Amino acid sequence: MNIGPYSYEDFLVTIKDFHGNIAPGIIAGGIMVDIARANLPAGEFFDVICETGHCLPDAVQILTPCTIGNGWLKIVDTSRYALTFYNKYTGDGTRVFLDAGKLGDWHCIRAWFLKDKPKKEQDFEGIIDEFRRAGTSIYSIKKVKVKPTYISSAKKKSSQVGLCPSCGEAYRTSLGKTCSACQGLGPFID
Repeated sequence: MNIGPYSYEDFLVTIKDFHGNIAPGIIAGGIMVDIARANLPAGEFFDVICETGHCLPDAVQILTPCTIGNGWLKIVDTSRYALTFYNKYTGDGTRVFLDAGKLGDWHCIRAWFLKDKPKKEQDFEGIIDEFRRAGTSIYSIKKVKVKPTYISSAKKKSSQVGLCPSCGEAYRTSLGKTCSACQGLGPFID
């Protein structure tokens, strides 16, 4: 079994190098990326939405040019383990998800995915082996249309940058008269 350009074993090494450890969610995500790509028209320009911020975006960033940094990967946290590859101009896409209804014979994956057992009691080697053996059989695919707010426009407006009159740091002036942090939306306690 291959995942992207990697053998299964090489993908596990790549996961560890990128993520810090071999995470079952990235294995699942790698298979999901392959399924989605196989269901896209050849040569299509696509963006990706991940419906969770846990592990799945790392699989996308390992296997595609879509990253959070370049804006081609978006996280829309519905807390579902799903991703959608979609045409960045039309919004026509393919949604792939790990289907809990297909996990009946995959006890280790089920225990991990549905948290039936605490992490320390889960069979890590069993999970890895079951993902290899299950292949694409535990996923489902659905054609979707992405909302216009997530579709790239052909011409993006360039954002004006100014200095915040409150803190003096550079920010996108389209966000308001002061930067988001000075509006109280920053991550820190004042």
